[in-house]
Amino acid sequence: MNHATTIPEVSPDAPPAPVSFWEAFVFWLKLGFISFGGPAGQISIMHQELVENRRWISERRFLHALNYCMVLPGPEAQQLATYIGWLMHRRWGGIVAGVLFVLPSLFILIALSWIYIAFGEMPLVAGLFYGIKPAVTAIVVQAAHRIGSRALKNNALWAIAAASFVAIFALDVPFPAIVAVAALIGYVGGRLAPDIFKAGGGHGMADKSFGRALIDNDTPTPEHARFRWTGLIKVALTGALLWAIPMGLLTATYGWDHTLTQMGWFFTKAALLTFGGAYAVLPYVYQGAVGHYGWLTPTQMIDGLALGETTPGPLIMVVAFVGFVGGYVKAVFGPDGLFLAGAVAASLVTWFTFLPSFIFILAGGPLIETTHNDLKFTAPLTAITAAVVGVIINLALFFGYHVLWPAGLAGPFDWVSALIALAAAIALFRYKRSVIQVIAGCAVLGLLIKSIH
Repeated sequence: MNHATTIPEVSPDAPPAPVSFWEAFVFWLKLGFISFGGPAGQISIMHQELVENRRWISERRFLHALNYCMVLPGPEAQQLATYIGWLMHRRWGGIVAGVLFVLPSLFILIALSWIYIAFGEMPLVAGLFYGIKPAVTAIVVQAAHRIGSRALKNNALWAIAAASFVAIFALDVPFPAIVAVAALIGYVGGRLAPDIFKAGGGHGMADKSFGRALIDNDTPTPEHARFRWTGLIKVALTGALLWAIPMGLLTATYGWDHTLTQMGWFFTKAALLTFGGAYAVLPYVYQGAVGHYGWLTPTQMIDGLALGETTPGPLIMVVAFVGFVGGYVKAVFGPDGLFLAGAVAASLVTWFTFLPSFIFILAGGPLIETTHNDLKFTAPLTAITAAVVGVIINLALFFGYHVLWPAGLAGPFDWVSALIALAAAIALFRYKRSVIQVIAGCAVLGLLIKSIH
């Protein structure tokens, strides 16, 4: 993926020319539109562009930042963009990089959610989704396999995954409780049997060099990135205000039990629980948005994940779809303001979901830059990741049940959907096709099948 913006005339021994704020702004904006492929794809795009092609940051500094982002709850690729933007161009550089990673996706999802909810009954849209839904089931199975093969390195971690599956599938234990127990097991286990809870895999890039970088291994920490208590307190207070003011206004205007206020509160909690990526928190979002609040139906939740898979940006942006459908269906601004209700709800849940990520990076970044040591959070994270595998298997079963028995277990088995899901699984596992290719192929297949019937 060589772009015209790479600078071939600069020798690897000399660092590239300094990058202006606006030059970085253009790059982050472009990244927001091309960041397909989930966190692994997004991180590899950033690695190729920032470490290999442009040499804005060295391999080791990139991985040091990535390790921190992987420990945090929230979308690690978006947090990594925020971290590098902050390192290069202070606080505003981080805010711009993080916001532009999400903004294109938000606008695209608002438009797609509106088409879905307003025109979903049309044969064209219904046919496309008929093919996409089985594909999403296969994609979730692949996610469980991908994370599991990296995370479950021994019997103890397999046991954590199995226990987590039983807890959420059979006992209906809330997702936050599963995360908390897994973290505790990891913390204690890391002390008693550190070898069992060694971090597995990660994004194994060797400590290679692609020439001198702007922020190189030996580049001193910039002045703005040094740790100061005043800076930490300022970021924490600003973050608390940015959360409390909209939350207070919603409560004062509509009351605590109103749909928009409850969305703000619910997605704040979801944001703090997204250890292990979006697939891990989706069962929690399902438990709340579908089961508890009734903002959308199980089928709409699957359709939302399909839309999230086909748009750039973090997969957790499926929350914008949940917000849009909830605001639209609940008609929070009355029957004449349905689109506005959906758009406001989608923007609101995006705000509350991503705000903690910015606070974590801008408050914690200076601490991480000061250390440059390996992080000590790996044992709890390893256990949480193992638990997440069990949770994702539960999610795959949930999707499979709703796709293959659309009328419930008492109804007929949808063998056509089963065949599409099988074809999608073969394309993903055997032929290593990308998620976008599989969804596009299955969408066309669904359209053809629906046009024949």
